[in-house]
Amino acid sequence: MGHFEKKSAKSDPTISLTAMPDIIFMLLIFFMVTTVLREVTLQVQVDYTRAENIEKIEQKRLVSYIYVGPEKLQGNRVGNTKIQIDDAIIDDVGAVQQLMYDKLKEEPRLIVSLRVHDETEFGIVTDIQEELRDAGTLRINYSTKQEQ
Repeated sequence: MGHFEKKSAKSDPTISLTAMPDIIFMLLIFFMVTTVLREVTLQVQVDYTRAENIEKIEQKRLVSYIYVGPEKLQGNRVGNTKIQIDDAIIDDVGAVQQLMYDKLKEEPRLIVSLRVHDETEFGIVTDIQEELRDAGTLRINYSTKQEQ
């Protein structure tokens, strides 16, 4: 019965960590690509109108927001009605066309969401709609709150 002898294991039981930096780098890239870090700083006041039938947009990355409302001033005061796209106040309504045309070229499936203060004059909204039409951005959404 001496024919069967137990052989001792000569391998080291530690785990090789040579692939660990590659895995960490891939995870870092993944989270950098999929995470949205930046939010827009509102410079205008927006109090949404209310609606009975609303629909939620699922693809937020395709949406570009235009904010319209009274400008926020120091000391909780409000000024004249202004248009804000991203973090910039737009002084001339005519600039909306070029800005949105450039965004449409970057993302052909672009949806423009208008977030308008409920007391804003409708003439400004009409001017913005005309500029959006001239830019070719025909997918327009109006942001509202659910009516109770």
